[in-house]
Amino acid sequence: MTAEPVISFKDVTKVFRRPDGRGDFIAMDKLSFSVGKGEIVAVLGKTGCGKSTMFNIVAGLIEPTSGAARVVGHDPFHEFDFFRGKIGIVFQNDRLMPWRSALDNVLLGLQILDREPKQAAEAARAWLKRLGLSGHENDYPHALSGGMRQRVSIARAFAVDPEILLCDEPFSALDEMTARDLRAEFVRLVRQSDKTAVFITHQINEAMELGDRVMVFHRPARIAYEAHLRDASEADRRKVQEEIMRVLSVERAPAETST
Repeated sequence: MTAEPVISFKDVTKVFRRPDGRGDFIAMDKLSFSVGKGEIVAVLGKTGCGKSTMFNIVAGLIEPTSGAARVVGHDPFHEFDFFRGKIGIVFQNDRLMPWRSALDNVLLGLQILDREPKQAAEAARAWLKRLGLSGHENDYPHALSGGMRQRVSIARAFAVDPEILLCDEPFSALDEMTARDLRAEFVRLVRQSDKTAVFITHQINEAMELGDRVMVFHRPARIAYEAHLRDASEADRRKVQEEIMRVLSVERAPAETST
């Protein structure tokens, strides 16, 4: 990890106005953490704990109420255009365009970034090949299995050569065998291409399979527990898993997050 973090949150708070006008909802409460270059951080927590709020702040989709959020030294919300091509996102659903072939779906981000057409096509084909989809370049999403569609989605994210990958439960809709294969493939590709990744999940096993580090969130989004796993022994991993289960079981009631 370098001295300068790729992602940095310092006392970041996010407050939403309730739609019924009954006060505010605190989604994030003075959250602080950093992510170093080349690190894969898995963010784990129950539904509603603020994982997606953190994700959206990193992606520049929403602005913190207070505190400082920086991505490669820049404000992701106020400098949104700076991040064109620097962040790749893999969503829970593949979000492929049904009228575009697998190749054309992977090309989408490259076309948006105005990459030279021949080089873009070569890059798209290369990523489909790396993800085991040679021969399916001209297939449309309806002709692909769920796992294959998600591989196209991953290829699309990697093809633009981003510095950072943000993943929002991308394997949750898949059967466990397919998900396990894709998790292993994702980690391998991140390592080979020296990317930095933040991976949101609500599954303990998935977090531990993917993460160099696991951060467990309680609501409002704050770190209740974290552990480094990259060089951990099997015995240490079992202890971490037991501690994660304990921490998740004692999460406080959501009523305490209102103001």
